[in-house]
Amino acid sequence: MMDLHQIYAKQKKGLFFLLAISVLGWYFTPYPTVFAGLAVGACFGTYNFWILVRRMDKFDRNYSEGKRVGSLGSGLRFASGVAAVALPITLPQYFNLISTVIGLIIPYVYLFIEAFVSLLKDRK
Repeated sequence: MMDLHQIYAKQKKGLFFLLAISVLGWYFTPYPTVFAGLAVGACFGTYNFWILVRRMDKFDRNYSEGKRVGSLGSGLRFASGVAAVALPITLPQYFNLISTVIGLIIPYVYLFIEAFVSLLKDRK
């Protein structure tokens, strides 16, 4: 099974691809707010996933050393999600709220897909 660092590295590549598609969609389609919201949401979602990876490392280190185990940064990730949603609420002429929320979810969907594919590969 892939660890979170490998998934995060793949996810960054996917984010750059998604950002390229978002830029093209923003420029060439009549829906620039949808693609701008998707890009903003994906950036904040990847930031949230980076926080999760970093906190999981710290959690594992502290647990293996027998130290006090802290939180996984849920509050910080929640605040980041609120900030991502606040942007299209305050600037609806530039960002679409629904596409921003979809962009926030993309890294976690990708995480589940990677885990599922890795599980299927390990079974064979």
